[in-house]
Amino acid sequence: MRRLIGLLLLAAAIAVLVWEAMGLVQYGEWRLIAFGEIAFRLAPESLNLAQAVTQRYVAPWLWDPVIQTFLLWPAWPILGGLAVLFLAWGRPRRRR
Repeated sequence: MRRLIGLLLLAAAIAVLVWEAMGLVQYGEWRLIAFGEIAFRLAPESLNLAQAVTQRYVAPWLWDPVIQTFLLWPAWPILGGLAVLFLAWGRPRRRR
């Protein structure tokens, strides 16, 4: 299951990178797609709920400097990094 999630995340990272490249061809400029932009397009209510829960029940300082920073980063490196983690975690162990 971890490998499947890793492969889906890798496919998503490649798709976002291709989407950015298509913007370069179409508009003549490279526009990075932020991770938060994708999260907002997929489920805007969930993003607001995550902010409220994090600030109210977890730690108020965690949302503004930490999570918000990740949401402003480009999407493909985050998705690609998560894909690498899941693929490495889901790799079968070697028998000796």
